[in-house]
Amino acid sequence: MSKITIPSTLIIRDHYINRVKPFIGKGIIKAFTGQRRVGKSYILFQLMQLIQEQDPEATIIYINKEDLAFDAIRTASDLHSYVVSTAQPKCMNYIFVDEIQEIAEFEKALRSLLLNSNFDIYCTGSNAQLLSGELATLLSGRFVEITIYSLSYTEFLQFHGLGDTDTTLDTYFKFGGLPYLIHLPLENEIAFEYLKNIYTTIVFRDIIDRYKVRNIRFLEKLVLFLADNTGSLFSAKRISDFLKSQHVNLAPNQIQQYLDYLSRAFLIHRVERYDIVGKRLFEVGEKYYFENMGIRHAIWGYRPQDMGRILENAVYNQLLFKGWKVTTGSLKAEEIDFVCEKEGERMYLQVALRLSEESTFQREFGNLLSIDDNYAKKVITMDAFSGNSYHGIEHLHIRAFLME
Repeated sequence: MSKITIPSTLIIRDHYINRVKPFIGKGIIKAFTGQRRVGKSYILFQLMQLIQEQDPEATIIYINKEDLAFDAIRTASDLHSYVVSTAQPKCMNYIFVDEIQEIAEFEKALRSLLLNSNFDIYCTGSNAQLLSGELATLLSGRFVEITIYSLSYTEFLQFHGLGDTDTTLDTYFKFGGLPYLIHLPLENEIAFEYLKNIYTTIVFRDIIDRYKVRNIRFLEKLVLFLADNTGSLFSAKRISDFLKSQHVNLAPNQIQQYLDYLSRAFLIHRVERYDIVGKRLFEVGEKYYFENMGIRHAIWGYRPQDMGRILENAVYNQLLFKGWKVTTGSLKAEEIDFVCEKEGERMYLQVALRLSEESTFQREFGNLLSIDDNYAKKVITMDAFSGNSYHGIEHLHIRAFLME
């Protein structure tokens, strides 16, 4: 077995490990994608530890492309040669490659290595299109992709050893769920400085360098626009029109391309618009949410007037963590915040800061009552309320929803 130094204190993220367990030892590539610093490497370490416990004789080959020791592995041929020369012929070889997108044409090496029944392959990448295009065609049915997200609220409590309180929830909203924050004081100056550095790394390494972006100033302005309009429905054309009013000319197709870059780097998530009556996706109009709210606040500020947007972003992130496919709903002239689908089931959610105004109550519950089906419907707010449902629509406090 190769000498792998596994961190002595691993906090197990059972949500992901349990998803991988059925595929361990199988001839299927396990690919973990997600934003930088969400903990993909530590998921690999947790799997190594599990494998060592189950198979002490296993050979583990670990390649970390952020480690200068592996700088010579730059192409598919380099990767293939290194693995083949390191592997042991009479046992199972578990191959872990961290940040595999740094290796040119890595998909060719994976395809070849997969032919060996003694190789069990795991890799991570910080790009949403890691396993798309040619690789998806060549390896159809031979890989499983699992997206790793920032810590959910329950994981945040586990990592920081905290209880579920309003104060803790506010801390989670403010700083987000990047795992490394457990090593830092959760104070504005320190935590936000760390988060700003992560943001800069994502922008320069995963967007500017990767896609040869020239208009860096606009890219950064676009991120600020998204922070200011988190959860708002808009299109690339609307951004283009706004820029024209600011005497900046940029075509909608260019803006859409930049939005795609940000999405592929997992800095933001794009949510399409769904016609509930017509049961189809609209071609124009979408919402955007931040993968990590702490990064949003590091570059935009943590503002009380933004709490409605923050609440909606937190609900969306929780839905992704729980495995829901999410769209935003359109019902004639009304809007449904989230239409969620998973394993043949559907759920509709409305998110509101408070229901103190009668008009807000009627809008949030009324929109859901207009949907003519029997799927679950919920309204999520910051109101400290515990009581009966309203015409079958459940009302949940945000903490109760995040702890489900």
